[in-house]
Amino acid sequence: MAWNWQLPNWPDFRYDATALAPLEQRFLLSSGEILGAVHHVSPSERDQLRIDLLSDEAMKTSAIEGEMLDRLSVQSSLRRQLGLAPDSYPNRPREQGVAEMMVDVYSTYAEPLTHNTLFRWHEMLLSFDKRLEAIGSYRKHEEAMQIVSGRLDRPVVHFEAPPSAQVADEMDRYVDWFSRTAPGTSDPLPALTRAGLSHLYFESIHPFEDGNGRLGRALAEKSLAQNIGQPSLIALAFTIERQWKAYYDQLERHQKILDVTPWLVWFAETVLAAQQVTLDRVGFFIAKAHFYDRHRDNLNERQTKAIKRMFREGPEGFKGGLSAENYISITGTSRATATRDLQDLVEMEAFRRTGERRYTRYWLNLEEAPQ
Repeated sequence: MAWNWQLPNWPDFRYDATALAPLEQRFLLSSGEILGAVHHVSPSERDQLRIDLLSDEAMKTSAIEGEMLDRLSVQSSLRRQLGLAPDSYPNRPREQGVAEMMVDVYSTYAEPLTHNTLFRWHEMLLSFDKRLEAIGSYRKHEEAMQIVSGRLDRPVVHFEAPPSAQVADEMDRYVDWFSRTAPGTSDPLPALTRAGLSHLYFESIHPFEDGNGRLGRALAEKSLAQNIGQPSLIALAFTIERQWKAYYDQLERHQKILDVTPWLVWFAETVLAAQQVTLDRVGFFIAKAHFYDRHRDNLNERQTKAIKRMFREGPEGFKGGLSAENYISITGTSRATATRDLQDLVEMEAFRRTGERRYTRYWLNLEEAPQ
């Protein structure tokens, strides 16, 4: 079986541009919607919005690779990287590295891609990892670079990348391609097409010992940002993580062929779904600000603590809603006090209540009362 990089016309990917045209149009329209929505967030709150969105992406791009990060450490690291007032939460090396990379991708999106860009990201991401031979440089090991699963005695090889000796030449060609296809150049490509190809192309070279998936998704983000002329802040890794099996299946299927229309359509639809997630999250952030404007002065310390914890769950909230037991656990109060607090929150229309008795659940009421 031949891999895509072994085929005669590599890396001449083929695809049907007409199948992608309506998706490209939708992407541009949604990009405008996101920009308009963000303008409704006050300047003082945009920093927190950036931290929320970037921390979600950092958490999920790592989760796709099986790494679970500490959210508070990621957010603390992001604050430092963005030059904001630091908090007292400790920065851990793994979380600090991915936060540093995410901010670099965000803040340098317009700069041309170079080998040093990739080396810098790789070092940020993996400087703590003492197992690797090459950090901040392309792989050099002689053994095959394979994506493998299954038992040690019966491994399943999902993909084998070009030998390390070929990587430098392959990456020279990749960096040149990325530059030539940017907006305003000799061979510009539409946003979704370029981002989808950039990710598949990079993953097929797999130039580093580790971190290729996270760097490949960062490249897709950089590509999208260059095409729309601003940091994209879309929930790409967040959305991919929700369908990680389909993601890996699509990559595996298209690392054996050069006709990549199905991959590009799948990737484009994923980006569009990611844009909707971002729009929902911006809307949630605005609703949160309005919620506190309405209720901040009427909340006691226990209620404030519980509500802060609920908002941390994001737009979907607690799975199944907040129970009285949850409230007691969060606040450390008695059942009688919890009952009074929750009833008070319902009466001030900060919470909605559903169910009865032990099935009673509480939800944040983010709808503004009619004037």
